[in-house]
Amino acid sequence: MRAEPTILHLDLDAFFAAVEQRDKPSLRGKPVVVGGVGGRGVVATASYEARVFGVRSAMSTREARARCPHAAYLSGRFDAYRAASAQVMGALRALSPLVEPLSLDEAFVDLAAGDALPMGAGVDEVTALAVRLKEEVHAVTDGLTASVGAASSKLVAKIASDLRKPDGLLVVPPGTERDLLRPMSITVIPGVGPATAERLRRLGVHTVADAERLDLEELVRVLGRAHGEGLHHLVRADDDRPVVAEREAKSISVEDTYDTDLAEQRVIDALVERQATKVVGRLREAGLSGRTVTVKVRLHDFSTLSRSSTLPAPTDDVRTVVALAKTLVREVDTAGGVRLLGVGMSGLADWIQEDLFADETPEQPTETEAPLPAPDIDALTAGRPWPPGADVHHPDHGDGWVWGAGLGRVTVRFETRHTPPGPVRTFAADDPALVRGHQDHQGHHGAD
Repeated sequence: MRAEPTILHLDLDAFFAAVEQRDKPSLRGKPVVVGGVGGRGVVATASYEARVFGVRSAMSTREARARCPHAAYLSGRFDAYRAASAQVMGALRALSPLVEPLSLDEAFVDLAAGDALPMGAGVDEVTALAVRLKEEVHAVTDGLTASVGAASSKLVAKIASDLRKPDGLLVVPPGTERDLLRPMSITVIPGVGPATAERLRRLGVHTVADAERLDLEELVRVLGRAHGEGLHHLVRADDDRPVVAEREAKSISVEDTYDTDLAEQRVIDALVERQATKVVGRLREAGLSGRTVTVKVRLHDFSTLSRSSTLPAPTDDVRTVVALAKTLVREVDTAGGVRLLGVGMSGLADWIQEDLFADETPEQPTETEAPLPAPDIDALTAGRPWPPGADVHHPDHGDGWVWGAGLGRVTVRFETRHTPPGPVRTFAADDPALVRGHQDHQGHHGAD
């Protein structure tokens, strides 16, 4: 444990919804919900105006609409979110080379590894730096806010940022960590989910202080060796995990995002086959082979899962990679719909050894099973052309976003982050003048 509060945790407030409100002036100060907008949809992020009505992340969109029917329900725009995230991560890396992103909107920073603070910096110096950081984030992102916590450990820094949301700041003086944690619910400790909390409740444990009173043997008996020992340390604010800088992945991958949820297994298999084939092509162009195949799946609720498998030896055989990628993606429950698919290979080498699958022939249909025609992937994945919230451009009216669509029509509000709230106009859904597009981080239009 360090003696200075030089581990910082930054969390952008209601990130997806905040980006939408920034880029859509008519939604500022109003309830906004980002996520799946269909009947199976799940809330990814709700603005604070929507949270007043009880809307929360991971809630079904159906329930959210019942609680807050007047909110704007928007699909995600990941290009915009990634651009804003890159600006924030750049501001963090200006403070220290040790930045550990946890997601697009959240990261740890080891301030002691940089030169932004003097040696032996205390609470006052860290607080002043955090204030400047929040101002920098607000400036580079055109108005987004962040909550910041700083402490002597990752555990306490993250809890501190949560305590002051939104747009808050808390620096925990070294030596006061346990006093901060003791009154809190035990669920504030990482790894204490509903099942663990219920086991602890049966022991009379509701707060961190309650857990602190249990000895190590009791925690190990109830939770197992690894989990029990980990909790024994964390409830005492004993956390020496280092900030680990993001490292460039030594892999080759291909991924695609789709405008509408894909649920048909035949379509998913065909997409995975096409991606795996591209990956193998890139391997061969580079004169490489790979040993580990990984698939990435983002589901309809914006959760992202990955599965991987390692071969006995490196390969660049397309049949092997395709077969393994299809097997891996079938381990994920995709019945609710898929928004993103990706295939990658790592464990790269500059040599190839024939692998176990190389002599296998493709599976043939039985006499009673006619082969299915290959699906038209481009047609099937074109998706709904006008998802709510999507950026569009019209040569006469300029840049705007999809307000709603249906019955062969699409309604657009023409505005950008740099304009006042704009007018609403309706077009035929197949109007050739209306095109999907995006605004870059400076608000200039770019067609897809």
